[in-house]
Amino acid sequence: MNPTEIPLKSPSSVTNLSIGDVEQVERALIDASTRVPVLMFYASAVVWLLLGTLLAGFTSFKLHSPDLLSNVSFLTWGRIRPAHLNVMLYGWGSMVGMGTAIWLMARLCRTTLRHPLLLVTGGAFWNLGVLLGICGILMGDSTGYHWLEFPSYAAVTLFIAYSIIGSWAVLMFRFRRGDPIYITQWYLLAAFLWFPWMYLAAQTMLFIVPVQGVLQAAVNWWYANNLLFLWFGSLGLGTAYYMIPKVIGRPVYSYHLAAIGFWTYAFFASWTGMQRLVDGPFPAWMITASIAAMILCIIPVATVGLNHHMTMRGYFPLMRYSPTLRFTVFGAMSYTAFSVLGVVISLRSFARYLQFSEVSVAYSHLGLYAFFSMIMFGAMYYIVPRLVGREWRFASLIKIHFWASVYGIGLMTLMLLAGGMVQGMNMDNPTLPFTESTQSVLPYLRGRSLSGILMTVAHFVFAYHFLLMLLGLGRTASVPTFLNPVNPEPGEMVAH
Repeated sequence: MNPTEIPLKSPSSVTNLSIGDVEQVERALIDASTRVPVLMFYASAVVWLLLGTLLAGFTSFKLHSPDLLSNVSFLTWGRIRPAHLNVMLYGWGSMVGMGTAIWLMARLCRTTLRHPLLLVTGGAFWNLGVLLGICGILMGDSTGYHWLEFPSYAAVTLFIAYSIIGSWAVLMFRFRRGDPIYITQWYLLAAFLWFPWMYLAAQTMLFIVPVQGVLQAAVNWWYANNLLFLWFGSLGLGTAYYMIPKVIGRPVYSYHLAAIGFWTYAFFASWTGMQRLVDGPFPAWMITASIAAMILCIIPVATVGLNHHMTMRGYFPLMRYSPTLRFTVFGAMSYTAFSVLGVVISLRSFARYLQFSEVSVAYSHLGLYAFFSMIMFGAMYYIVPRLVGREWRFASLIKIHFWASVYGIGLMTLMLLAGGMVQGMNMDNPTLPFTESTQSVLPYLRGRSLSGILMTVAHFVFAYHFLLMLLGLGRTASVPTFLNPVNPEPGEMVAH
């Protein structure tokens, strides 16, 4: 099928319906009610993204140039790396995910956002919590637990902020109009309920009433893995289930597959985490249960992948034109790659060699960036024009953002996987000095730094483009910004 022959679903600008149509007015009212909080969440997320990118670049260079500013305590690798990770997790990832989820819940629940300034207050407290946490880490006040490095005063601030944000999202679902519940709502509502449970449970068992000995490592990895799966994963999958059908104007291929994918994901993903502690001082059943759960996660991966593929069948050429579709489909495909890699490195025969290597870092980057972040970029390209009443100004900047991100994360994953395999085999060789195993990975770490430069370019280009939209300098044209020229037949509708 020729792309110009495919009737694309109309955005807010081009429609066959009259301007006074009830649904059109309803959507406009919903967008108006969410405009301030969602844009505030997005703007905050972009600022944290830029800061996290700069910290990531510095962290990467420190791996092969450790003497770089080594006499400055707050710029040592042991502080700068957890600061980078937490900025990306709680600054960029959580803020952009919550902003997207708020807009999607309002649209799908067909209800305006009540008292939006309360959400703005929650977002402000969340930013304060992240800022306090990052400053605490850089000052040496880190807890030392992976992805939970924020000191207690920052953690309390985050939890208070989330209580405001999460409760408002759940209340929107409570006052929804209409009985049908869309797939996206399943994932988003679950994410909003799972996060406080995970965060409070981890904080309680590690800091308030701490468990003893090696159980702390078990709690830590249970939280880290479930933060990746049940929080970021649910937000990403829920967004993809909305964006792909919405852009192409076609319903999801199978609701039965969607239901199977959701419930198996909820059940199996919550058992993971202990596979990161293979050969550790734990009962064998604990690690085996997590490994089995990781393997069984292939079921939701396969059902989600099949559902997305069948929904897109015949519409893949539209990725040439739609920014939202291009980013979202890439993210959805990366979800499959991320999950398969997770299964492979969880197997004991591989984990013994790879769990302490750069392969684990590649796995995290595939999940947080190639899967989650790319879908969030796609969502922002769709949502922001509906909030500011302007279209993205430059298709060329969107292309630069996409390709620099793709080549950047692709090169980074390749370097980390290859370097991690070499590193793992060398560390397992008892005749080889440990220093040689670290030196063998240096060329790959330099390649990783090069990939970071590409991603830095992508992020600053995107931030500049987003700033133009916030300042009202976007295009006022009657059609969206396409990546390539589209010449539809008379009477056909176009979308992003």
